[in-house]
Amino acid sequence: MASDISPRAEIDPRAQIGDNCKIFPFAYIEGDVVIGDNCIIFPFTSILNGSRIGKDNKIHQGAVIAALPQDFEFKGEKSECIIGNNNIIRENVVINRATHRDGKTVIGDNNFLMEGAHISHDTVVGNHCVFGYGTKIAGNCVIGNGVIFSSSVIENANTRVGDGSMVQAGCTFSKDIPPYIIANGTPIKYGGVNTTMLTIKGISDKVQKHIANAYRLVFHGQTSVFDAVNQIKEQVPDSPEIQTLIEFIESTERGIISKL
Repeated sequence: MASDISPRAEIDPRAQIGDNCKIFPFAYIEGDVVIGDNCIIFPFTSILNGSRIGKDNKIHQGAVIAALPQDFEFKGEKSECIIGNNNIIRENVVINRATHRDGKTVIGDNNFLMEGAHISHDTVVGNHCVFGYGTKIAGNCVIGNGVIFSSSVIENANTRVGDGSMVQAGCTFSKDIPPYIIANGTPIKYGGVNTTMLTIKGISDKVQKHIANAYRLVFHGQTSVFDAVNQIKEQVPDSPEIQTLIEFIESTERGIISKL
């Protein structure tokens, strides 16, 4: 089915637009852009060079996709901003493309970015994440699957958030947040296991208890974090979730959030 494109939208003829898209008046789309099937582009949206957008996305008023990186290292190189499928990008969201040639900012599938969220250059986001109002993600971050940011969260550069974690409103952090936990407070700290998300994922009560025991060793033990990981390997029954949290902690470069 042909796309419904308003004649009042400003679209470079080189842009590739899929089937059955709806593009409203006053949308602005540059030439080095690919938009998949069944997308809705609302008025006053800017989709800039380097955008690679999949299917079934809704991009609302005032959003900017593939904005130039806000990075002093940016020298005008060609890079990309890749958006997967079935994402909802609400009003005034800004997503920057990558800083360096052939770099990529990546947003996966089935994510919901609420009004005013900002995803900076070279950040990689998984699937089924929620970014609350005014949440700001700095450059070169890695965010797993099923992560929830409440309103006005600030994630500083080069940090990671593991699968299934939740960061509560107003938190700012500069260290990694391991998977399956709730992070809260000022300064940010471990606030328990995110049992709600684990239950939604179908993780059994037994495995949830194992995860809680693992994090008890990490955040409430009397040893270093890395000694706690060795205790997890020795004391906690194995599962894919336990392996995920072990691998995450062992691979941290910035350290993990406080156990206070």
